[in-house]
Amino acid sequence: MPRLFTGLELPDAVAGAVALARGGVPGARWIGPADYHITLRFVGDVDAGVARDIAETLNEIRRPPVDVRFDGLSWFGGDKPRALVVRVTPDPALVELQAEQERRMRRIGVPPETRNYTPHVTLARLRRVKPRAVAEYLAARGALAVDGFTAARFVLFSSRDSVGGGPYVVEAAYPLG
Repeated sequence: MPRLFTGLELPDAVAGAVALARGGVPGARWIGPADYHITLRFVGDVDAGVARDIAETLNEIRRPPVDVRFDGLSWFGGDKPRALVVRVTPDPALVELQAEQERRMRRIGVPPETRNYTPHVTLARLRRVKPRAVAEYLAARGALAVDGFTAARFVLFSSRDSVGGGPYVVEAAYPLG
């Protein structure tokens, strides 16, 4: 059974610039630049029939290109940090693309996403990392200066069933515009 999700790929130059923020948190598992992406909709493990239905419904999406802008570094997990992330500004085109995918997934029987959508790029996964280490990292890095880009497509990714998921494989690509 494939584990699927949709997302936006980062151009190589952008991924390289984001990768410069890696390092400086003991115990962090840093994501490789080749696996940087902005998740639109996590699906999870599905059988081949559902995977085909997902690919077909995604193929019907007609949306404009998405302008992606970055909004600094942050973390998820509050008092128990679980990820360091690069925040992505929730541009209306990005939010609408994600919402359409959510609606389409529900229509074909994929359970709804229970978390609010927060666009981001995961830099590192954290386990047993103290909040102080995260605070020191964020204070030292300051604002992240990375140029934005325009996404001309979104993709259907698959991942292996493991902690961290990567490497990610593009199963299908869908044009925007």
